[in-house]
Amino acid sequence: MITKMLTPIHLARAGLIAGLYVVITFLLAAISYGPIQVRLAEGLTLLPMLYPEAIPGLFLGVLLSNMLGPYGAVDIVFGSLTTLIAAIVTYRFRFTMIAYLSPILLNAFLVSLYLYAFFLIPYWPTVLTIGVGQAISVLGLGIPILRLLQKKEMRP
Repeated sequence: MITKMLTPIHLARAGLIAGLYVVITFLLAAISYGPIQVRLAEGLTLLPMLYPEAIPGLFLGVLLSNMLGPYGAVDIVFGSLTTLIAAIVTYRFRFTMIAYLSPILLNAFLVSLYLYAFFLIPYWPTVLTIGVGQAISVLGLGIPILRLLQKKEMRP
């Protein structure tokens, strides 16, 4: 899998995914950070189902986006690692319910955990609000993106 991801087209796609993630997050920064968020860039988190190179692309996109955010090193490290884990799970279990739910549930529970641990933000309400925001992005935007790209891939 690693050598497959090192072709110029795969590297370019990973970079494009990272760049899109950063731009969407930055342009919508007002709703992209904090315990109540709808980070629309998370609609890209289903891309590992089609493109393994989306895994490093999403990781890099979140890493760079969280560098712009208000939560500093904690969010940069733990938010990026949460996305990396979710992307790997999405790839591993592609086109199963686990793949669709992993970016929602892992972000809801893990992001809430470090927001609680480091910033004393209430855990369970944050799980709920981040989970709802993730569901909006992943299901409402991610599924249509995935279907559009699947149709494109099937064209001769």
